[in-house]
Amino acid sequence: MIEVKNLVKKYGQFEVLKSIDFSVDKGTVFGFLGKNGVGKSTTMNILTGLIGFNSGEIKFEGLDFVKNKGKIMQSIGYLTENPVFYEYMTAVEYLNFIAEVSDYDKKSRSKRVDELLEQVKLTEAKNRKVGGYSRGMKQRLGLAVALFNHPKYLFLDEPTSALDPQGRLEMVELISDLKGRDITVFLSTHILSDVERVCDEVSIMDKGNILLTRNLKDLQKEFIQPIFDITFEEECNVIAETLQGLSWVENIKNVDTRKISVYAKDMDIAKQNLMGELVKFKNPVINYQIRQGNLEDIFIRMVNGNGII
Repeated sequence: MIEVKNLVKKYGQFEVLKSIDFSVDKGTVFGFLGKNGVGKSTTMNILTGLIGFNSGEIKFEGLDFVKNKGKIMQSIGYLTENPVFYEYMTAVEYLNFIAEVSDYDKKSRSKRVDELLEQVKLTEAKNRKVGGYSRGMKQRLGLAVALFNHPKYLFLDEPTSALDPQGRLEMVELISDLKGRDITVFLSTHILSDVERVCDEVSIMDKGNILLTRNLKDLQKEFIQPIFDITFEEECNVIAETLQGLSWVENIKNVDTRKISVYAKDMDIAKQNLMGELVKFKNPVINYQIRQGNLEDIFIRMVNGNGII
């Protein structure tokens, strides 16, 4: 388990992390969510020993991080958002180089390199120079490097953010495959659909604060509610502004100039009153449907409650 209590990080007078608290259960995939610039990477860099912090407490399986940093670091693997390689090397050469600098057992190196290349699906490209790899292939090689020393804790910083759809799918599948391997995965991302596919628990972060930490299934049960998607024949900004002022409407999202999504505080009241409000406008409704919300909707509601949207 990873335990973080009252963690504060400042740069001068600017407080990046504002006394944050969360815990990560052993063997889970933990999603650390938030927009770019809210403090996710700072938290990752602290937990992986790259930077210090001003105050607070961090424990890995009960061991104080500051007092046992050397020992804890040996059990951590870290994939940065933009991993850097010696691109004139092949994947095999690079992983052997990592084994050498890590003082990995010589007798086991070749076997471990082959295992990892197979695990990240790079076996067929293992003798190609890394400089010729796609972004997705480089991310997978970076994952192999992070996994090389059999880490107990794997930190992934935006591993899919710059990938095309196929690359994202491949990386998400690899993360999912880590479940059941007794590895605790800390996944920092702003791509919420990826989180829904692989994570057990999530924290939502905004402006240096943790808004919530919850089991994903419990979070979905508590916060996900139906949403009204409405498309009009003509531009509907005035309608959106008017509906936003109703006491039973929590939020209005302008999908485009003719479509809005209505988030209601009370679904029963919304069902009884929404159509009556819409007919007051001389703007025909051409599509009206109720859909089940998702993690993105939860995120919008939480951040909205924090005064961002």
